[in-house]
Amino acid sequence: MTIALRSIHILAFPNVQLLDVTGPLQVFASANVHAAQHGRAAPYSLSVIAHQKGCVVSSAGLGLHTHPLPATPSDTLIIAGGRGVHAAVRDQNLLRWVRDRAASARRIASVCTGAFLLAEAGILEGHRVVTHWDSCDELARRYPGVQVDPEPIFINEGALWTSAGVTAGIDLALAMVEADLGRGVALAVARDLVVFLKRPGGQSQFSTALSMQHATRGQDSRFGDLHAWILDNLASDLSVATLAAQVGMSERSFVRHYRAHTGHTPARAIEQLRVEAARRLLGDSALPIKRIAARCGFGTEETLRRSFLRTVSVTPQAYRDRFSAG
Repeated sequence: MTIALRSIHILAFPNVQLLDVTGPLQVFASANVHAAQHGRAAPYSLSVIAHQKGCVVSSAGLGLHTHPLPATPSDTLIIAGGRGVHAAVRDQNLLRWVRDRAASARRIASVCTGAFLLAEAGILEGHRVVTHWDSCDELARRYPGVQVDPEPIFINEGALWTSAGVTAGIDLALAMVEADLGRGVALAVARDLVVFLKRPGGQSQFSTALSMQHATRGQDSRFGDLHAWILDNLASDLSVATLAAQVGMSERSFVRHYRAHTGHTPARAIEQLRVEAARRLLGDSALPIKRIAARCGFGTEETLRRSFLRTVSVTPQAYRDRFSAG
């Protein structure tokens, strides 16, 4: 079967985030390598483009060889992010080019804060989008007509794709490869890059455990150690009495200090950690929901269901139907 060559243009600018460019670029390049290994023509033509001539220097200090903004159509236009995007949005000629290109491209996408450039060009108006978690509030404030969802790794609405920070651009590109060439090729590319295929777009940008580690950093290290112990013992008795004994505190003192350091009650934290573990198993395994409930410490399938509705707003089965790796 002959596959039409698809032009992938990745837009860079001075102080671009390096991995926002090179992450997606390598995904598509690896898809080309996979095709060659199987005696097929390369499916993608790849170019890093910029308004500046010849070279742009990334925020990491590494220069990127770039091509001029092309006059030929783009199959897929990807706008990278980085500190330099806020200067790029003031370039009226660049904005005009992006608007024109978006009207004809099969797909247009942003990685990380590249969403600001698409928003300034008016392309995100009325759409549900995502950007780096630390910039979601600013994007929503500056562009009130854009529906900013801070949770997912990436969002696809028809021809428009937006992704969260940095490595989420790899997830977005893998999803595009899967849409173009099938799951088998996307799996092969993911194996080549030694990444997980594929974090579903609806997965949270950052984990509950990581958030809790950040909240307790530089404070009471006992709580950081406690969270690691909890993750290893989700199916065990995690009552306040058990947790307090684990850190050598009275129950009353433990509840007071824990809430002050993490912003959560112990019960709420345990529920979030158990739901997160269940989400991983629902997406990555074929285990029956009843067994997942037991493994994650919910006891019964109904308890898991209630917690999912409370924290994720969908049932476990609906989550699996949408985000299962298959």
